[in-house]
Amino acid sequence: MSNKIQSLREYVKLLEDNHILVETNAEEAQLEESVRYISYNSMDVKFGTLFICKGTHFSVDYLKSAVNEGAFAYISEQKYDLTEMKTPRAIPYILVNDMRKAMAYISDKYYDQVWKKLDLIGITGTKGKSTTTYFMKAILDDYLKDLKKPKSAVLSGIDNYDGIIKEESHLTTPETLDLHKHFNNAVKSEIEYLTMEVSSQALKYHRTLGVHYTVGCFLNIGEDHISDAEHSDFGDYFQSKLKLFSQCDTACINLDSEHSDQILAEASRCKRVITFGLNEKADIYGYNMTATGNSITFNVRSDSFDEPFKINMPGLFNVSNALAAISISYSLNIPLKNIHAGLKKAQVSGRMEVYTNMTKDLYVIVDYAHNKMSFESLFASMKREFPNKKISIVFGCPGKKALSRRRELGDVAGRYSDHVFITEEDAGEESLMKICEEIAKHVEKYECVCSIIPDRKEAIRQAIVDADRDTIVLVTGKGRETRQKRGTKYIDTPSDVEYVQEFLKDK
Repeated sequence: MSNKIQSLREYVKLLEDNHILVETNAEEAQLEESVRYISYNSMDVKFGTLFICKGTHFSVDYLKSAVNEGAFAYISEQKYDLTEMKTPRAIPYILVNDMRKAMAYISDKYYDQVWKKLDLIGITGTKGKSTTTYFMKAILDDYLKDLKKPKSAVLSGIDNYDGIIKEESHLTTPETLDLHKHFNNAVKSEIEYLTMEVSSQALKYHRTLGVHYTVGCFLNIGEDHISDAEHSDFGDYFQSKLKLFSQCDTACINLDSEHSDQILAEASRCKRVITFGLNEKADIYGYNMTATGNSITFNVRSDSFDEPFKINMPGLFNVSNALAAISISYSLNIPLKNIHAGLKKAQVSGRMEVYTNMTKDLYVIVDYAHNKMSFESLFASMKREFPNKKISIVFGCPGKKALSRRRELGDVAGRYSDHVFITEEDAGEESLMKICEEIAKHVEKYECVCSIIPDRKEAIRQAIVDADRDTIVLVTGKGRETRQKRGTKYIDTPSDVEYVQEFLKDK
């Protein structure tokens, strides 16, 4: 463990020094007790735990359970009545005015700023974060293999790997305490590099507060995540993403992005700025793109090289993600041979995966595209790569967040598709049918066929059954995820890839 055992007093002082402490009733003897563990999960508590009370659905019963399992104090934004509990002495509280900031400072202290022992790469943007993250992992792993060192770590919206934990993700960027645990696991595993997606929510709500990145990459910006629970408007969303530049040494910026001038102005606070894109002014300039089957070749010019690269993934928009990975690698002085090899080998689970039937006359593409920018890029690429094909698409929208997607995705899908199948996609605590009907209102403005099929498995089956040899079927949003959020719980389900493979057997 890379954390130091410190007293409760030291944590209280930390919160006080950062103007987060409201009050505490901890007695002198309690303040001298050692904090041996920190948790916000009542199912993960041991003796000497400082328990964090957080979350929209938090209940005092969780705190009581934690106390019974060994928690000796708690941090909260409010007091809880524990008088009915038969404990040897009162459980002290530490009240704070901002739980998110408190968690960041406490996590950083508990794990003794272990992130400083890593080369951290943070990637943000409205689309392309996962693909760029996995391009980087493939490049770094090829480089580290040559050095006979452990593979790099990754934290993404798809899955997490830190040398000890390998798991499917629930959040694009983990909660603060989990984030520092991943850093700690990576260091314990002698891992040197960690690449991670940094979401606007993580930046706005301080999940990465106090963490500093060797390289921060800004891919692009488009309107997304606008809702009462996320960002009030585009300005709030954009400003949240721009916070990354206050936390990195080198900034890699996409010159093709909307608002690139403002992005560059914010990035000027970093020690070094490297630009990339299909713009000749970019430091890492991509040109001469050619799509052949499921591969794309393109040339890249910089101040030190000018040569062809290849990625084995369809979708011309992925060239931009590859250029981002090349610019990050360039800043880290990764040898060109490893950049070439890594990009050729890179595969992103659930991203632009192409499947076909036995007779090779029907293609189904599974992708995580889930917002306006990714939808527009996906359709533009399909129209360019398959100009004479009809398009059917299966998708949905999440409950109680990113509410504008229902209009935006419905509009984009309706404009470019021949048949739209609207279905379940993490409806959560909102009515699934209500979400589907809201999307359908926007699809129906166009001449395409629109079908609401709430059961995702059936929607995918029907899209494949209805497709002829002149149709491309797109299944978007979930990729290889194996869960659906229903109510407040995540329910295990087969992935879109599994459904597609099953139904193509009979086509």
